[in-house]
Amino acid sequence: MTAYVIFIREETLDQHELDIYAEKVPDTLPNVPIQLLSAYGRIDVFEGPPPEGVVLFSFPTVEDAQAWYYSKSYHAAAKHRHAGARYRGFVVEGMT
Repeated sequence: MTAYVIFIREETLDQHELDIYAEKVPDTLPNVPIQLLSAYGRIDVFEGPPPEGVVLFSFPTVEDAQAWYYSKSYHAAAKHRHAGARYRGFVVEGMT
């Protein structure tokens, strides 16, 4: 079943660290068919405080998303994201 990985950037702390992350993360993407559906596009907030940005990926399954997220290569890149901003990130299973 399709899974959606969502990262919500709440607050930037260090843009340089985010730039390093942006350079490194493409090399971590798996050999499964994933799609980048949205990345820091226009946000129209209906409820709650507005985030600085949102990124949305689709993966074939939750297990594929977990395998990517918990991989050594992604965590080597993610340390820069963690140093660069406060984020919320999660995977949610789709309907089909």
